[in-house]
Amino acid sequence: MNNKALVLDIAMNLNRIGNWAVDNFENKEKRIYFFLDQTSGYIDSLSSSSFSDKFKKTFDKFLEDYKLLKKEVGLSSKDNEVWGEKMMTWGNILTHRSKLI
Repeated sequence: MNNKALVLDIAMNLNRIGNWAVDNFENKEKRIYFFLDQTSGYIDSLSSSSFSDKFKKTFDKFLEDYKLLKKEVGLSSKDNEVWGEKMMTWGNILTHRSKLI
């Protein structure tokens, strides 16, 4: 799989995870954790990849935020909506910025 396809898969997963967290975290928790693990695997497979400077800046910032977001998953029910929105925001950013790959 090429780098652009992997980034788009990451973006799609982030949007799915975010939607599930916002809609009903408790009922989708297993699915959220499964997709977080899958997304982390996709990210790991990109660790030795080189990107254009424009995309690399975005991806590096995403990696910083993703580490924090992954630690924060499921902290409290009132925060699930904010957490989910952040995941969806990164999904949208990566989708749009993937054209720079």
